Amino acid sequence: MTQTLLETPEYLVRRPRRNRKDSSIRSLIQETRLHPSNLVAPLFIIEGQNEKQALPSLPGVYRYSVDFLIQEVQELYQLGIRAVDLFPIIPPERKDPFGSESLRPGNLLQTTLEALKREIPEMCLMVDIALDPYTDHGHDGLVTEEGEIDNDTTLDVLAEMSLNAADAGADVIAPSDMMDGRVAHIRHKLDSYGHTNVNILSYAAKYASALYGPFRDTLGSGLKKGDKKSYQMNPANVREALIECTLDELEGADFLMIKPALSYLDVIAKVREQTNLPIAAFHVSGEYAMVLAAAEKGWCDADKVLWEHLTAIKRAGADFILTYAAKGFAKNLLN
Repeated sequence: MTQTLLETPEYLVRRPRRNRKDSSIRSLIQETRLHPSNLVAPLFIIEGQNEKQALPSLPGVYRYSVDFLIQEVQELYQLGIRAVDLFPIIPPERKDPFGSESLRPGNLLQTTLEALKREIPEMCLMVDIALDPYTDHGHDGLVTEEGEIDNDTTLDVLAEMSLNAADAGADVIAPSDMMDGRVAHIRHKLDSYGHTNVNILSYAAKYASALYGPFRDTLGSGLKKGDKKSYQMNPANVREALIECTLDELEGADFLMIKPALSYLDVIAKVREQTNLPIAAFHVSGEYAMVLAAAEKGWCDADKVLWEHLTAIKRAGADFILTYAAKGFAKNLLN
């Protein structure tokens, strides 16, 4: 017969409190641990020199010209962060309906990769692959005259973008577009040109979230018309995410990403149950910015809340986390 709490011996009732009695015991038995090497720092790059532009909607985050970016990446490496994800910011005059700038030889992303790989070869360089930074309409893919996303034509552009990035020194290709079949298309392209060791981090379950606002403001990639609900996922669905992750795994993805992270901890946990692949989660701009906005009002301690957020994401099953809080977390860990 199961004992009731009142019948449980005193020495057992007291066990949980004994195990929390001081910091040394709490640290000894802590189940989930975060380290800077579990984090990836998203970085925004711009053309020019001696440029470091603050972002009002993302406190503590900047746009960097390549010379300043190199300094930032060197500092991140010294703090124990071993991977960065690069997002180029394209001037409006270089955007067109076809995202032509994405394939221009010697564009901002390619020259940045070459410079970083030359100066900090030990850092893992991830590159976000999608057309929204380059198109004047703001969609992640090419758009037909009828206003629909042209999935299959977009695949060819994404594969060419991936090859150019790999040629320039990218270690990980991260397609964020949510086009059907793009992982297999990119894998075939990379392998055909000898880049069999370049990883693919697939945005396998990317939701049509309202939490991307600060990011889109930073890139200037807001939509001119329509929405992304025909290719990004419905926030109400989880079984669909499991299908998407299975397909991307079968197509050759090396890592699977869930984006956003905090509102989708259940998705991370369920994907963890069905795959042995490493799982990434993106703690997105809106999730980060809300904490900083509340801290500015004096409503919370930003560092403590961000630690809770990142710990929860890892506890749910993520192996590594893309977050704008990466540098701050690493600094706090050393203090």
